[in-house]
Amino acid sequence: MTTLPDAAPPPHKPTRSEFLDIRGLRAHIRHWGDAGAPCLFMLHGWMDVSASFQFIVDYLQQDWHVIAPDWRGFGLSERSGRDAYWYPDYLADLEAIVEHYSPHAPIRLLGHSMGGNVAMMYAGIRPERVARLINLEGFGLPDRSPEEAPAHYAHWLDQLRTPARMNDYATQQDVMRRLQSNNPRLSDARAAFLAPYWSAQNAQGRWEILGDPLHKNSNPVLFRVAEMLACWQRITAPVLWVEAIDTAIVKNFGGKAEARAEWDRRRGHIAQVQTVRIADAGHMLHHDQPALLAQTIERFLAA
Repeated sequence: MTTLPDAAPPPHKPTRSEFLDIRGLRAHIRHWGDAGAPCLFMLHGWMDVSASFQFIVDYLQQDWHVIAPDWRGFGLSERSGRDAYWYPDYLADLEAIVEHYSPHAPIRLLGHSMGGNVAMMYAGIRPERVARLINLEGFGLPDRSPEEAPAHYAHWLDQLRTPARMNDYATQQDVMRRLQSNNPRLSDARAAFLAPYWSAQNAQGRWEILGDPLHKNSNPVLFRVAEMLACWQRITAPVLWVEAIDTAIVKNFGGKAEARAEWDRRRGHIAQVQTVRIADAGHMLHHDQPALLAQTIERFLAA
C-alpha cells in the first residue's frame, strides 16, 4: 500500500478530559469531538496513553465523538495498588466504559497493540456489543505451554522481591529522545507533542513516565492462544486487521516467516475480516502513517 504525503499536517483537534470511577479506580477518559456525534472508541497499547491517538484524530474527515481511556496504571488513570495487572481487568474496565457511554447501541471499537488484543477478546466475549472492530497490530502473544508454568510463576515471585521502577529523565527533550529511540520514524514535532502526555515532573524536578512500574514485571498468568482464538471465533462484527509492513513485533514470533504463518492462522478464526498492510510504518503505525490510517479507518466504517 502506498503512503500519503504528510508535509503539512492539520492542526491538532481540541481534546478534553473526564474522570470516572471505574470499578473502584479513578479512570481518565480523553474525548475529541462533539458528544452528539457518532462514537468511536479507541484503546491504546502497553506503555502508551490515550493522547497517542491525536494524530489519527486530526486526520479524520467525518465528525466523530472519539472516546479514549487511559488504561489503569497508565497516563492519568489511577494505579491498581496491587502486585500485578490482571488481563481480565482490562476487559471488565472496557465493559464499564462501554456501558457508561453506549449502554444500548453496539459500538465502533479500535485498539492498538495491547488495546487491539483487549478489543478482539471483548468482541468475542460480548459480540452483541461491537458493531465494527479495527485491530491495529493486536495479534496476541506467542503461545506458552503448561510446562512453563512453574518456572514462570517462580520468576514472577522473584520480581516481587525488588520494587519495580521506571527510568526518569532530566528534561522533556530527554523524554522525546526516549520516544524516538522506541520509534525512529517519530518526528521531532510529534515527539514534542507526546512528551508532556507521556511523562510528568516529580518532586525532584525530573520527568517520570506516566506508567506504573509494575507493568514492567512479567504477567503471572501464561498467555494461552487457544483461549484467545475461542473468543475470536465468536466475533460477529466485521474486522479490519491492520498490519505495519515494518513492524518489529515479528521478532516475538521468531522472524518474518514465522510471524506471517502464525498471524495468517490466527486471522483465519475471524468470520469477517479485511486485511490492510501499511507501508513505511512500524508497530506505532498510528504515529508513522496517521493520514493513511485515518482514511483507511473511515473507509471501513462507511462500508
